[in-house]
Amino acid sequence: MNSLLKKKLQGILLCIAVLPALAQESPRNRLSLNDGWKFQLGHAIDAGRDFNYHTTRLFAKTAEVAGTPMDTHFDDSAWTPVKVPHDWAVTLPFVNVDDDQVMLHGYKAIGPLFPEHSIGWYRKRFDVDDADEGREFKLVFDGVFRNCQVWINGFYLGRHFSGYTGFSFDVADFLYYGGENTVVVRVDASQFEGWFYEGAGIYRNVWLEKHGPIHLAGFEPFIHATTRPPYNESVVHVSSGITANAEGRQEVAVQTAIYDNRGVLVAQTEKTSVDLANGHGYGDSVRVVQSNLWSVDAPYRYRAVVRLWAGERLVDERTIAFGIRDVRMDAQEGLFLNGKPLKVKGVCMHQDHAGVGAALPEYLQYYRVGLLKEMGANAYRPSPNPPSPELMEACDSLGMLVLAETRLMNSGQEYMGQLEDLVLQFRNHPSLFLWSIGNEEEEIHHTPQGRRVAARMIRRITELDPTRPVTYSSNLGNVSEGVNQIIPIRGFNYNLHGLDAYKKANPDQPILGTEVGSTVGTRGEYVTDSAKAYLADFDLNFPSWASTAQHWWTIADERPWFMGGFIWSGMDYRGEPTPFKWPNINSHFGVMDMCGFPKSVYYYYQAWWTDKDVLHIAPHWNWDGKEGQPISVWVNSNADEVELYLNGKSLGNKSMTKNGHLEWQVPYQPGTLKAVAKKAGRTFTAERITTGRATGLVLETVKERLLANGEDVTVIDVLAIDSAGNFVPDANPLIDFAVEGDGHIIGVGNGDPSSHEPDQYTDAPYRRRLFNGRCQVIVQAGKQGGEITLFAGSGGLVSAPLRMAAIL
Repeated sequence: MNSLLKKKLQGILLCIAVLPALAQESPRNRLSLNDGWKFQLGHAIDAGRDFNYHTTRLFAKTAEVAGTPMDTHFDDSAWTPVKVPHDWAVTLPFVNVDDDQVMLHGYKAIGPLFPEHSIGWYRKRFDVDDADEGREFKLVFDGVFRNCQVWINGFYLGRHFSGYTGFSFDVADFLYYGGENTVVVRVDASQFEGWFYEGAGIYRNVWLEKHGPIHLAGFEPFIHATTRPPYNESVVHVSSGITANAEGRQEVAVQTAIYDNRGVLVAQTEKTSVDLANGHGYGDSVRVVQSNLWSVDAPYRYRAVVRLWAGERLVDERTIAFGIRDVRMDAQEGLFLNGKPLKVKGVCMHQDHAGVGAALPEYLQYYRVGLLKEMGANAYRPSPNPPSPELMEACDSLGMLVLAETRLMNSGQEYMGQLEDLVLQFRNHPSLFLWSIGNEEEEIHHTPQGRRVAARMIRRITELDPTRPVTYSSNLGNVSEGVNQIIPIRGFNYNLHGLDAYKKANPDQPILGTEVGSTVGTRGEYVTDSAKAYLADFDLNFPSWASTAQHWWTIADERPWFMGGFIWSGMDYRGEPTPFKWPNINSHFGVMDMCGFPKSVYYYYQAWWTDKDVLHIAPHWNWDGKEGQPISVWVNSNADEVELYLNGKSLGNKSMTKNGHLEWQVPYQPGTLKAVAKKAGRTFTAERITTGRATGLVLETVKERLLANGEDVTVIDVLAIDSAGNFVPDANPLIDFAVEGDGHIIGVGNGDPSSHEPDQYTDAPYRRRLFNGRCQVIVQAGKQGGEITLFAGSGGLVSAPLRMAAIL
């Protein structure tokens, strides 16, 4: 990771904590409810093991909940203390069951075959000040997987079906002011939404929001800026709904102030009076001169502060980060950002990570986006489901375009509600450049019904956000019927053999590769081993519907009208273990494994997606017992030419073809394999050496200072080294871990797609086997502050302790 990006990642959350105060103390507050939950598994079919949920008269009378977990006096002392985000599925065992759904979800013991693991109960207590009576309160969940029901103080609040969208409930009527309040959530993960690992539980953040009875309504005011060449002036448009849960006629005034990223006021509207008797809407605009534009290379953001007054009293205030940028999609010339052509170098990503499953702490979002930026990616498709708020913030902050997609293409009430919430929640983010109404809906996307469904969804998105176009991720090849007849931006999932014919038939439609590539490989393995479910780590193997990285990217790069694409996928993810089954429990699609350790194809993209001098040799050079046998050597580089040497003897000089790679067949001899590259008069080198056996460990982290807030994390990579300090790429010892100080381990991983080791430990010390020389530990800070020390070792393999600081 380059030093500039590393520095940005180290400081990103610290910067968030010390942003300048833009106004007086806000009348709107947001309290985290992530701490202090209790958790207990229920049962999907046995009422007695599910706290008599199905046999108790819960819905006949309001708050008739005596003796149930919803009763505020219920004894939960035997329940397990947990902190959210929480994914109980990641703690479950792997099971070798011959069932396609279990296989696709990573062989975790959850779902219809495992009723004892598929219901989860959560309880949380919190206090509310008696002085807050009369204010409005909202209980907000950013994501619960899935089909959850929520109660507070015995009052049933409602149900939320989807595992991928946020939701909230107004709770002011049900609170005990000046006393303790109890939230109860029952989560039913017995039915899946996808065909991949999805987690289970309250896996995103929970908040308690409070504000006055007169307030700005909805997710947040809509802030969008328009700018045109020469980009020296922009217009910021502001609109919001206003709610008045108060008696009598109300007249309020609204004003918007725009601040730059230093907290300096750069523009401000006049106060605008709104008579709520005549309407509840507010809209205004303000000019910003000498605008700083948001781009993938310079992700500059402003802040709009929208203030609401009743007379001279400030009754509400919302602060919204936004960016000013100009996106244009042309059917002949492709994508333009701020007037400059930009090829989409994108990745599709699932939302789970080694060690923590689907419950990603905030910093992990920045960490993962940072790894992709280092590779040269400039666009992110969270797929196939809506993103989290923290992911969107990371993409805004680090400069990554986002294609945001709803879970299903369906215009029924349930799914239209999900679509509307997606748009309303994320339309202020400058990284978001395109909406998608769905992914590969084979049953309907070529039919008249599919066309009508798509048309309604497109209309609704345009009503809520007229600033961005809409696409659909289609795997229909060059078929034009159904959805593709009306979709503004045509999305191709694979099937690039039909690309030119489709373009000829539809010359006025912009085209984007919404899902492309799909090379499958196992990090650090260079011989396919079907017994272990490993695939050679080259850009070589791919499913029948897909292609190599080199094939699709060459097509994209040669066609100006083809806007680029999103590779499947940026990282491995649990489940969908193509092309194997057990013992394989992860996918192989990633250009990185589940920890974010690069595979060899990562360097293909880095070579052709960045201006860095890239020179990477694969495989390693530890092949004991294969002396004299030919080893296939691949070199990924953007040099003009590369010469390969073994132990000082030249194996030949080869010229690099644009968007290509180089190969040699090299009879194995221990020693040094060296590549010498020449590019525009410069020379740079790379080596692979035959190492000794592993004798020690090195601990590496990109962040040595953490916020002592109980939420912040850092990622520590563990590497095996020999006595000379060389990385040992084929070492696989079992490593034990321990932490001292104000921190604790929340997960471990190694990227092995066939490993059945636990990600988390509840009643034993943490440990993990290295996989091809590496594993990963995720450490979370506490709230006390002070030093955190990580120890790692196994037998004769030890490391110097890694010391970090938790900062109050």
